[in-house]
Amino acid sequence: MKDLSLILASASPRRNSLLALLDIPFQVMPSRAAERFHPGVAAGIQAKRLALAKAQEVARRLKASRQSPPKNCWILGADTIVVKGGKLLAKPRDAAHAASMLRLLSGTSHEVITGMALLPLDKDKKAWAHAERTKVWFRKLDEAEIDDYVRSGEPLDKAGAYGIQGRAGAFVKKISGDYFNVVGLPLASLAQKLRSL
Repeated sequence: MKDLSLILASASPRRNSLLALLDIPFQVMPSRAAERFHPGVAAGIQAKRLALAKAQEVARRLKASRQSPPKNCWILGADTIVVKGGKLLAKPRDAAHAASMLRLLSGTSHEVITGMALLPLDKDKKAWAHAERTKVWFRKLDEAEIDDYVRSGEPLDKAGAYGIQGRAGAFVKKISGDYFNVVGLPLASLAQKLRSL
């Protein structure tokens, strides 16, 4: 991975911090791609498509700017969604929407899916996309807890209206799968793929 460089197509400070742990040179260029969900399409496919769309949008802007990227440079797109009972939970629209999501997750399990896409700037190489799944169990939450958490503002920019790495870590009874996937970037799968590039 020594001669590899990345462009992170995300404004997420959590993804930025996680990617820094892999000790690979990268720059941040947040994608402007719209996050659109399509009814009837499996959650894992949606997450991969969104991740790839984010990487492609950044690639188009780079091409239009005529910048010369480093050799062996890849664009990393990622998108995290929460799935409960077949329902896709992205970022809440507002505080009331966040509270309704937390009530839905309270006292039960749900799945967190992060789609990742690596798009090469070298046309001779192929793009890669992957969806990582982690199951998360919440303890029962009371209304006061939900209200306090929503008032903190923390859930408003997060899929499923919570951040496991923040105050909502106290809601989680257990997980099955990659913890970092729930934060927003599954490091083990990403590191394994990057080693093969």
